[in-house]
Amino acid sequence: MEKTIAKRILRRFSEKLEDSLELDVAIVGAGPSGLICAWDLARAGKKVAIFERTLKPGGGIWGGAMLFNEIVLQEEALHVLDEAGIRYSAMEDGLVTADSVEVASALIYRAVHAGARIFNGVTVEDVIFKEDRVTGVVINWSPVLDEGLHVDPLMVEARCVLDAGGHDAHLTERIAKKAGVKLETATGGVIGEKPMWAVKGEEATVENSGRILPGLYVSGMAANGVHGSFRMGPIFGGMFLSGKKVARQMLEELG
Repeated sequence: MEKTIAKRILRRFSEKLEDSLELDVAIVGAGPSGLICAWDLARAGKKVAIFERTLKPGGGIWGGAMLFNEIVLQEEALHVLDEAGIRYSAMEDGLVTADSVEVASALIYRAVHAGARIFNGVTVEDVIFKEDRVTGVVINWSPVLDEGLHVDPLMVEARCVLDAGGHDAHLTERIAKKAGVKLETATGGVIGEKPMWAVKGEEATVENSGRILPGLYVSGMAANGVHGSFRMGPIFGGMFLSGKKVARQMLEELG
C-alpha cells in the first residue's frame, strides 16, 4: 500500500507538471489579482498555471488586517464576490467586509475548478527572454532556493507571463536588469512602492496593471511597486479589479 500511494502521487504530479510546461499564461504569485486573472483566463479556455512561492495560495488575504481576519472591499468590486459566491456584510459608507478565510478559499477553488493549475512551493527565479520578448518562466523548488543549494531549474514556455508577486516586484526588476531592457514606466525601471494612501493606492493598482514589456504583464501590488504608487492596506477591491483588467488585456493579445 505504501508503495502504491507514493507511485500514484509521483505519476499524477509528473503528468500535471509535464502538461504545464507549455502554457498560454504563466502567473507568478497566487495572491488575489493572480487568482482572479487565472480564473477569468481559464473560464475563457486558456491554459494557465500559477506558481506560488509559499505553501499557501491566497497571498495577503488570509491574515486580514493585523490577524483580524476580515477584509474590506468597495462597491465597485462586489460583482467579483457575487460571482464567487462569497458572503459579505451590509454596505456602509460604500464599503463591505468579508471573511478573509472564505475569500481566499473561494478564489482558490474558483480558479482551480475553472481549469487553472496551482503549483505551490515553487519559485519563479527567472524568465525565458528571446528576441526582446518574455516567452516563459524558470522555476525551482522554493526550499532549494531558500537553502541556497546549487540545483539547476526547469523551464516553462508561455505566450504571456504575469508578475503578480507582490509589493517588491522582484521578478520584473530582475528581468529589467538581466536583460538590459527599459520597462514601460516613467523611469524605464522599477520605481518602488510608496507609503500607504488607501484611496490613491486602490486607484493606482487598477491603473498600473497591464503590459510592462512584450510578453510580460504586472498586476496587484507588483504593479504599484513597478510604477511607484502608494500601497493601500487591507482593502482589496483594487486587487480584484486589477486581476480582471489584465485578464481582459491578455485575452485580447492571445486571441
